[in-house]
Amino acid sequence: MTDWIDAHHHLWDLSAVHYPWLMARGVKRFFGDPTPIQRDYLLSEFRSEAADCGIRASVHIQVGAESGLQEARWVQSVADANPDWPMAQVVFCDLISADLSTQLDTFQTLPTVRGVRQIIGRAPGEDAQTGTNTLLDHPGFLRGLTEAGQRGLSFDLQLIPELMDKTARVLEQAPDTPVALCHAGSPHNRSTAGLKDWAQRLRSLSELPHVTCKLSGLGMFDHGWTVDSIRPIVEECLDQFGPKRVMFGSNFPVDKLYGDYATLMRAYQKLIPADAHAPVFRDTAAHFYGLDTSNT
Repeated sequence: MTDWIDAHHHLWDLSAVHYPWLMARGVKRFFGDPTPIQRDYLLSEFRSEAADCGIRASVHIQVGAESGLQEARWVQSVADANPDWPMAQVVFCDLISADLSTQLDTFQTLPTVRGVRQIIGRAPGEDAQTGTNTLLDHPGFLRGLTEAGQRGLSFDLQLIPELMDKTARVLEQAPDTPVALCHAGSPHNRSTAGLKDWAQRLRSLSELPHVTCKLSGLGMFDHGWTVDSIRPIVEECLDQFGPKRVMFGSNFPVDKLYGDYATLMRAYQKLIPADAHAPVFRDTAAHFYGLDTSNT
């Protein structure tokens, strides 16, 4: 029995919170066909999968609700109803909004809130339609990042490799805001040349001491992934960041589209050296998100 932490997963109750993308039937996404997960995914189901693999606590990441506050309040209610399952959450908040301070005041009344996420990049095709990449050019983004850090909040960063250099130049101006790089920076080109380019660009982020890397969501661009296919990504992240700045996240139920939890966990346990298991599967996330698993 272990007391590991899943640092990146989602939950949703379609009757409690409105998620436009989960209601859009027949719309393919960059990660594939979402049809199998366009249903309720509750803590009971997640726990039944994760707990068997030694997970005893988790971090819920915002996942495209129409209202970030409604989602955050629902997640808080789930945490309150399940005190034996320590859960922190990262909420959606528009860092360039005029009333940012008021929004953050409200979010911080919820004791599970540890950070915010505002996606900069998902995949080249979708980004061209959504325009999220332009966030980096907005002068208010750095101000928002800075205020989040001043309040003791972290920032979950989702982007694609092509944006890493530009993003690093912004992040280095907010050194007091802890940053969690989601999905290892989304290396979407899995060719040898693509992974080499990703690794080179990744260094602009790994050289910033306040950036931590999540090994999560690797199946979104490799639906038939194997231990060997994700090996170069895992090894590169461990090499650049070191185990104390790397944490495991399942990205369930999105990555449930490509395999079950036990298979995912076995792959990471095989790829991550035994002496790095404690930091990657527990300690890094516990420190970064302020989670205590000692009483679970």
